[in-house]
Amino acid sequence: MALHGFLFAWMIIAVMSFNLSNVDGRYHYHKRKKSESLNKNGSPNSQSPSYAPPNPVIGANDPGDSSYANPVSQPPSYAPSNPVDANDPGNSSYANPASQPPSYAPSNPVDGNSPGNTTDDNSASSPPTYVPSDPVGNDPGNGSNDNPVSPPPTYAPSDPIGADDPGNSTTDPCVFNVMSFGAVGDGSTDDTDAFRAAWKAACAVESGVLLAPADNTFTITSTIFSGPCKPGFIFQLDGVLMPPDGPDCWPESDSKKQWLVFYRVDGLTLTGRGVIEGNGEKWWELPCKPHKGPNGKTLPGPCDSPALIRFFMSSNLVVRGIKIQNSPQFHMKFDACEGVLIEDLSISSPALSPNTDGIHIENTKSVAIYNSLIANGDDCISIGTGCSNVDIENITCDHSHGISIGSLGVQNSQACVSNISVQNVFIKNSDNGVRIKTWQGGMGSVAGISFENIQMENVRNCIIVDQYYCLSKGCRNETSAVYVSDISYKNIKGTYDVRNPPIHFACSDAVPCTNIMLSEVELLPAEGELVDNPFCWNAYGTQQTLTIPPIDCLQDGEPESVSESSQYNC
Repeated sequence: MALHGFLFAWMIIAVMSFNLSNVDGRYHYHKRKKSESLNKNGSPNSQSPSYAPPNPVIGANDPGDSSYANPVSQPPSYAPSNPVDANDPGNSSYANPASQPPSYAPSNPVDGNSPGNTTDDNSASSPPTYVPSDPVGNDPGNGSNDNPVSPPPTYAPSDPIGADDPGNSTTDPCVFNVMSFGAVGDGSTDDTDAFRAAWKAACAVESGVLLAPADNTFTITSTIFSGPCKPGFIFQLDGVLMPPDGPDCWPESDSKKQWLVFYRVDGLTLTGRGVIEGNGEKWWELPCKPHKGPNGKTLPGPCDSPALIRFFMSSNLVVRGIKIQNSPQFHMKFDACEGVLIEDLSISSPALSPNTDGIHIENTKSVAIYNSLIANGDDCISIGTGCSNVDIENITCDHSHGISIGSLGVQNSQACVSNISVQNVFIKNSDNGVRIKTWQGGMGSVAGISFENIQMENVRNCIIVDQYYCLSKGCRNETSAVYVSDISYKNIKGTYDVRNPPIHFACSDAVPCTNIMLSEVELLPAEGELVDNPFCWNAYGTQQTLTIPPIDCLQDGEPESVSESSQYNC
């Protein structure tokens, strides 16, 4: 029995040893075959993956993040001195996310029937020898009924060519780098001819890009960039662009009323990460400027100073992302344009720089101005005659003269402004908040104006309607005036400078203001406990809620003196 047991155990051990040897042999066999296969085809680690991982999302606080992630910077923490209004002796935001422009498309360009408006010819044309400096504001045919009002554009223009984009090369047939046309970009060489040549080339092709690359400073003289151009044209500024330094360096043959003019262009996008530097300091110090002469006087004499950027008789425009600073006069103006989208801008000049309006629009319809910071020495945004369907939202105005409609009706002219919306705006350390100003003797009307969700901080005239606007003390009282009606103020809160009452309605003797509506208005003194009483003259309207300070001077109902006179029609 013992022998049988020993034999049985020996057999079991032998079988197990064979199986283990066989498993080990198979493992080494497959390992050898796999090694042979890898030696033939290459290591699997050397093969590229079959997918391309997505690019990481750049965070809003990433150092490499572009200006589009956080288009609006925080307002400065300092409180600069209050500016002096150059033209008015008595003139003393970002909580909400960016809103999208309305979902409708603009209509055909302005002045479609003009013999000179050859919008069917998309080839690059030579610039005109003259573009009038003065807007066509007093043209009697420039009424709101002549051209139907179209809303701001909603199309997304072609993506700008970034400085690090692999397509940012002169080998791209649609990108026209000014360096390839002879620009030097050293800040002193005159690069005007290179920019004009690059414009002509880019204008003549579809989706053309004029590129002024980063790490260069370009100086050009007063230039008219003229259309019409092929669709999808982009002016991509990634470097610094500037005019000659002051009036002494300005060519005698150039206009001193304007520097860059975009004339009769349709569908242009001006964008980039660059800077437009105005070199305005020497212009501001001319003795003809307010209080710049000997002993603080203003001397007579020629005083023309150039507006930095002017769009004239153009349509479907986009201005996005650029920085504009230190303009000799207006930073950016739009005359006789239609369909304008302005967003993510930074505009800056000192508080005492005279007449440096941030954005000025006149005879321009369907405008959207969003998500921008403006710190300057005059009106933050000014709206002249002939404007309608204007939407202003998420703007910060610092040490400026606030947001102004006007001045209107100068020299007995007709002025028409309608359908203006201003909301989610932060105004600080300014001479004015939201203002409507008209001259005595004018005609026309201002109607359908809405100011909503406005935050004030140390503002001298928070809410003001001034129908006695005058640059001197010699203006006479007139029997006609621009008719102001349907003005809404809702959720206007903050602090005011106690040198002036926070609410001021000075309406014409002959033509009262009507249908003024106030709701949730709370304005407290920035310093002290004094709460000035609002001022009203010939102003009619209602309070939907109690105001701070209380306003008892607003008259109820409608005045009997307002007639259906044709002089108020627009």
